[in-house]
Amino acid sequence: MPTLSIIIPIYNEEGNIPVLYERLTQVMHKLGESYELLFVNDGSRDNSLALVMELAQKDAQVKYLDFSRNFGHQIAVTAGIDAARGDALVIIDADLQDPPELIQEMFVKYKEGFEVVYAKRRQRKGETFFKKVTAKMFYRTLARITTLDIPLDTGDFRLIDRKVAEVLKKMPEQNKYIRGQIAWIGFRQTFVEYDRDSRHTGETGYTLRKMIRFALDGITGFSNLPLRLATIAGFTVSGIAFLMMIYALVSRLIWKDFEPGWTSLILSVLFIGGIQLITIGIIGEYINRISTNVRNRPLYVIRETNVDEEE
Repeated sequence: MPTLSIIIPIYNEEGNIPVLYERLTQVMHKLGESYELLFVNDGSRDNSLALVMELAQKDAQVKYLDFSRNFGHQIAVTAGIDAARGDALVIIDADLQDPPELIQEMFVKYKEGFEVVYAKRRQRKGETFFKKVTAKMFYRTLARITTLDIPLDTGDFRLIDRKVAEVLKKMPEQNKYIRGQIAWIGFRQTFVEYDRDSRHTGETGYTLRKMIRFALDGITGFSNLPLRLATIAGFTVSGIAFLMMIYALVSRLIWKDFEPGWTSLILSVLFIGGIQLITIGIIGEYINRISTNVRNRPLYVIRETNVDEEE
């Protein structure tokens, strides 16, 4: 069995795969450890799969899983973890924003006894101001509303021990947020710092809609604060409505100062209705995740692979 399994989810990365392969093989040759490169094709529409299959014919260390359709980045990483055989696993994206050379430093930390070594970003090159600000706000908000110590300014680029991977396999939730799951698992964790580069070629597969969905998965998967806020908002609005009812009765019966069709009545109805819709939406998000997990459908479907199931 290999010492290291490098898990690489790919989605339309034909311009990056050759360079990534060269840099990864150079790193692994310097380490002098046995390894496998496990590419997970998440429904790419370009020549990504053809390039990987060509590499697999030339290099026995190259393995691949080809999904029947696009299932999403987190599911692709999960499939890689399920199929990986190494004593330690490294998760890295194919866009070359995360430098493969950092794996050497991660491996040193791993040999020191750490079961999780994650890469912490000092700065993010080639990303818009909007994405930088929203990402910073999201990670810090998530850290405040959860009881978990989810590292700030980190992605999925990390090295995990086999024992961590085995626990991840036992976590069946459909809405994956892997960095949160790893934080929940625990074990000895540390980090290495780096400057994240811009994409080598191509465009990111994380659209604004996918980023919002990813953020919701992280929040609803590891915090019940939104439900508590909905309850608090309900009590708050009910209290305000009760005070306004008293004010209306006093105005009508004592002060004799009232107007038919009081405008504030309409404002109160609209305000309370808005709070109700917000709370119903929050509850609906949690119910949707319960429904998804109850169906117990497979996380992904593999169309083709060169990974031997016996291995």
